[in-house]
Amino acid sequence: MRVPMSRDVELQCRCGKLHGWLRDAAPDTVNRVVCYCDDCQAFLHHLGRAELLDEHGGSDIVQVAPSTLSFDRGLELVTAVRLTPEGLYRWYASCCKTPLGNTVSPRLPFVGIVTELFQQAPNARPCDEVFGAPRGGILGKFAIGEPPPGSVKPDMRLLARTIRKVLGWKLRGKTWPHPFFDRASGKPKYPVTVLSTAERDALRSLCGPRAARA
Repeated sequence: MRVPMSRDVELQCRCGKLHGWLRDAAPDTVNRVVCYCDDCQAFLHHLGRAELLDEHGGSDIVQVAPSTLSFDRGLELVTAVRLTPEGLYRWYASCCKTPLGNTVSPRLPFVGIVTELFQQAPNARPCDEVFGAPRGGILGKFAIGEPPPGSVKPDMRLLARTIRKVLGWKLRGKTWPHPFFDRASGKPKYPVTVLSTAERDALRSLCGPRAARA
């Protein structure tokens, strides 16, 4: 009898000091998109990890329920940056600058994970096999060069799927336990820094259509 393949996926940072798991990972439990926004580009430039961007400046991101993501080694290495005081929390491993996940707050229960985190794990399976192919691209107006087809105008089917996923996670209590926020206080568990205006402006020239013209 054929044994079903586990839907739990191992993950770790590039150097292996931070390790964790994504539980119940499958095309029907997550949402996978390619984001071309200049903030996602700026984040990876800030980390010195621009090689994770595709040729158009896109970040391959898997959106998951917070409670399905956990880390069991290297928690002391988790930190975050916000590009602006009200921007996303962009979590990463301080040891090797591997992005771990992007979050808004516990009120909006999702974590957007750059797929690099899954590819560094031992015996990693191809992301298309685990999560299915990306369902589309978003915010293509910030893409480098010619925006990929369908990425500039809002994709209403993709938007509706994202809303259904996030709302479902909230209603089913999949916010907690959260990998990055404390339940009692609602505040981040780990250190967070905010870039200055000068630091953010210095990154802008590396991002989006301006980078293509340069």
